[in-house]
Amino acid sequence: MGVIKTALEIALEKTGNVKGDKSNVDQFEAKQRGKKLANAFLEGETDLVAEIKKAPAGVKESLKHGVFDVLLSQINLPSVNEDGKRIEKALKGLAAVIENKQFAILSQQLAQIISRYLQEASQYEQAIRQQYAPKLRQKEEELSRRLGREVRIDPLQDPEFAAFYNQHIKAHKDNYEPVVKQIKEEARRMFTEK
Repeated sequence: MGVIKTALEIALEKTGNVKGDKSNVDQFEAKQRGKKLANAFLEGETDLVAEIKKAPAGVKESLKHGVFDVLLSQINLPSVNEDGKRIEKALKGLAAVIENKQFAILSQQLAQIISRYLQEASQYEQAIRQQYAPKLRQKEEELSRRLGREVRIDPLQDPEFAAFYNQHIKAHKDNYEPVVKQIKEEARRMFTEK
């Protein structure tokens, strides 16, 4: 009868001749360090430029890749005005790892686009609320009659208003998404073309 081997024994036999490549491990760890560094930068806990300068030459590019990946993921249309500060900080960090002077122009364009997007989103929201206000008042009056007391409805709690609102805000967002995507692609191109 043959000897029955455990799964661990079989795996060890098959991987016995595989050797680890220290350089690949170092590059992977540097990229992970870069991601942590980028998050610390976004939180205001570290000086990104100084930390990149301190990195050993052999892993500096991997470190920058980690930083770039995290910061680029922060570039998107803001949901609220406060997101603009996070995006602005991400753009400053990207400028530190993208060694292309044209990125400053691209960064300014994106800042203008985001500012315009937020202004228009605010105007859209006001217009949507005004347009829906008569229908909402009618619903409030109906409920007030039924319940015998005054009722106020939060527009966002009304499913009909929420659907109407989301449809129009999504259309507004869809107008800007391709531009942001294009800017991100251009930033990626600038990062890889050193």
